[in-house]
Amino acid sequence: MAEITQRAGAWTFDGDTVRIVPGAERHVHQLRRSLGEVAVPLTAVAGVAYEPGRKGGRLRLRLRDGADPLSQVAGGRLPDASDPYQLAVEKDRTGVAEYFVDEVRNALLLERVPDTPCDRYLLPGPSVPLTANGTDGTASFDGERVQIEWNWMAEESKAHNGRRVFTLQELEGVEWTPAIGWESGSLRFRPKGKHPVLKPQLDPNCLMLWGVRQNRETGGSVLLAAAVVARLPHPQGRGPHGGHGPGHGPGPGHGHGHGQGYGPGYGRGPHAHATHPSPGAAPDSGSGTPALTGSRAPDDAYGQHREQDASGHDVLLRRLRELGELHKGGVLTDEEFAAAKKSVLDQF
Repeated sequence: MAEITQRAGAWTFDGDTVRIVPGAERHVHQLRRSLGEVAVPLTAVAGVAYEPGRKGGRLRLRLRDGADPLSQVAGGRLPDASDPYQLAVEKDRTGVAEYFVDEVRNALLLERVPDTPCDRYLLPGPSVPLTANGTDGTASFDGERVQIEWNWMAEESKAHNGRRVFTLQELEGVEWTPAIGWESGSLRFRPKGKHPVLKPQLDPNCLMLWGVRQNRETGGSVLLAAAVVARLPHPQGRGPHGGHGPGHGPGPGHGHGHGQGYGPGYGRGPHAHATHPSPGAAPDSGSGTPALTGSRAPDDAYGQHREQDASGHDVLLRRLRELGELHKGGVLTDEEFAAAKKSVLDQF
């Protein structure tokens, strides 16, 4: 048995499973606290390392590609503070961390665990029901259906379409993009079939994630995306957990493991980047503008450019008004409001 306990959490290894328990202190990232305990089977581990530093170090657990829905969704874009597969280690515990690494590595060699991609998920997605709050609405998932409800900050085109509801059988995949700095992120659901490529703020299947509130919005959105992805066919061609199709993942409250409802891999928390792109789908250029053809292409391009400029200024002006409302309502502090306002004004 190898074990290391730090302020950010505790890792234990019994020869078969790496068990990760987040710390209870307030400085522990909300995503880790929401996710709860994670039990990683040895067969899902590709490697482990300890990275020493001047004031301490960091343990990193590397999972096999395709083994974990959360890692598939995040695509390596979670900050260190929110990544459940990293642990900050104090300097006086360096020896313990190195022993932990040796024990896991020895077990990987003895069991001959490959580091090749998996064709099925070895960890389950978070249990359901789940809810994720975004900038312009709220997404929820009950294990069978995804629902998006818009709020007053949604674009008129989104609000006009009303509530969005998708069954798992209707979805091709999910795309999660984190908010970075003051730049917005998004949680996009991709229905099957051909659909126009729209900007996130205009896409009726996409929830906006504001950088102003990234700590509050990242956790819920990436976990919800992971829960949906876990119940869709695996990217390598098999079902979520060994050949099952959509809808065969754990249902509400059907966890089996050491947590309280997330299944064998996850503990229970209050609340999902895996992408299953459609064959031949066009890359997200952020614009639904078709290619220019014919002799009037230059004039059309100039007109489109002017329209895009006007539309961009409208979006920035609306964001300034929204920031004012959030500040007035007490959602943003004076410092957050000043920084966000400056970021928007710099884009004019």
